Amino acid sequence: MTSPRPFRLTPQRAAVLRAVHDASDHPTARDIFARVKPGLPGIGFATVYRTLNLLVEHGEVRELRVGEDPVGRYDGDTGRHDHVRCAGCGAVADVTVPLPDTVQGDAAAASGFRVDGYELVFVGRCPGCAGERL
Repeated sequence: MTSPRPFRLTPQRAAVLRAVHDASDHPTARDIFARVKPGLPGIGFATVYRTLNLLVEHGEVRELRVGEDPVGRYDGDTGRHDHVRCAGCGAVADVTVPLPDTVQGDAAAASGFRVDGYELVFVGRCPGCAGERL
């Protein structure tokens, strides 16, 4: 049995949460708004935006800031994982690559920081932007 959420899960919040969890493309707030609007015609963008902030605050979803893009993207997978971003179109995808167990310690030794975690973003070109077919 899961513990109850520390906030009320209204129909609007449930729709936003479902939209993020169902997405594999790391949508922006505008993307999520467009996805929930047909089922909730009265919902406003501000409600979606506030809901996303609430969900991030409570660890239900994760906000990503990748590259120089000032627009946040949202990820329903809150576990530790990395991402790859297309330098052409800005698409973001999950990627799992084995890294040495010493990566955090190596970063701490090189920087003098106490390293508590890390987020790795690879940058390249998606198959569409690279002119390749899957």
